[in-house]
Amino acid sequence: MADGKEVGAAAQVRSIFIYPLKSCRGVSVSEAPLSSTGFRWDRQWIVVNSKGRACTQRVEPSLALVEVELPNEALLEDWEPNASSFLVSQSRPTDPNYAPGYKIKFNDAYPFLLTSQKSLDLLNEQLKEPVSINRFRPNILIDGSDPFCEDLWKDIKIGENTFHSTELCYRCKVPTINQETAEAGSEPSETLMKFRSDEVLKTNKKPQGRIYFGQHLVWVDSLAQERKTIKVEDPVYVLKMVSSYVDVSV
Repeated sequence: MADGKEVGAAAQVRSIFIYPLKSCRGVSVSEAPLSSTGFRWDRQWIVVNSKGRACTQRVEPSLALVEVELPNEALLEDWEPNASSFLVSQSRPTDPNYAPGYKIKFNDAYPFLLTSQKSLDLLNEQLKEPVSINRFRPNILIDGSDPFCEDLWKDIKIGENTFHSTELCYRCKVPTINQETAEAGSEPSETLMKFRSDEVLKTNKKPQGRIYFGQHLVWVDSLAQERKTIKVEDPVYVLKMVSSYVDVSV
């Protein structure tokens, strides 16, 4: 081991988060079982209004204050719900142009969202008031790699599990919502626009005024239906990467 990482590892898993009820507070866990749609229990449920329409923090910031609990045993690799505790959730396909054959629950686009602590640190150096990683609602937070190098990763291995990147995550208004108070502001989006916009990064598409923070992933072996987990402190290995943002999917 060197600096807390296995030799040859590019980074290490620092934190794992699941969000059973979409747009409500996440649950920090030390390990989480993987499934074909993301972490087990992640974004399995969603709040709807009286007309049956989905509600998220984009229209109802106060959802940030709703805390969610799961039975401790629900996070065990071999636990299965019984007849009195099971609900069937909806599944839908991911974008076939970037991840054909994969499915999600109420995730916005893909099963997993990976962010980096060093990327957050670099952003916070430019903010008057630092923000927490919960503004970005990742599933996997890594540490030990250079800021934003995760943008260029195409295939990575976390522990014994291989993941493929699909698209950089472009951010909506949710990162501007304080997750402790539900109050909205202009940051960190205003600062991110200065160095993380599609125009600044010079991606391979016509600029649309989007800002990026985080990388979407799919679990390559998810279609095999074999139950696996990832854990905090798992090493992260880069198997394949590109050299510039021209080759990054956005």
